[in-house]
Amino acid sequence: MVTISEIHLEATRSTPEIRFDPVGHRLFISGQSYPENAFAFYQPLLHWVDDYLAQLEPQTEVSALLQLPYINTTSTKCLLMFLEKLEEAYGNGQNVTVRWTYDEDNESELECAEEFKEDLTLPFQIVAKTAE
Repeated sequence: MVTISEIHLEATRSTPEIRFDPVGHRLFISGQSYPENAFAFYQPLLHWVDDYLAQLEPQTEVSALLQLPYINTTSTKCLLMFLEKLEEAYGNGQNVTVRWTYDEDNESELECAEEFKEDLTLPFQIVAKTAE
């Protein structure tokens, strides 16, 4: 069995924070996503997800936690590839859920989450983050 290392990338002005925890089975993406080359940013993460999902025990509970206030078009394509990988794992019997938290004042963020959700069958929860 291949050992999958945790990924933790701090957010930058144009890239989200990434915390992929293979032990806790949490895939966390939070922040703005408009890197100059989204494919270069997301490609290693997508490979990690492939490796991670391939070594999962059946019925392991995997949670993807997303909060993306702004995503450019190329990042949207990369995020769709990420979600499709989770959808495939779900279709193969894995226990995969997505929870997208959005700022209730950001209508475009809600619309984006809803657009992703409509193409998927895996459990996908969209939750408003209330002002604190």
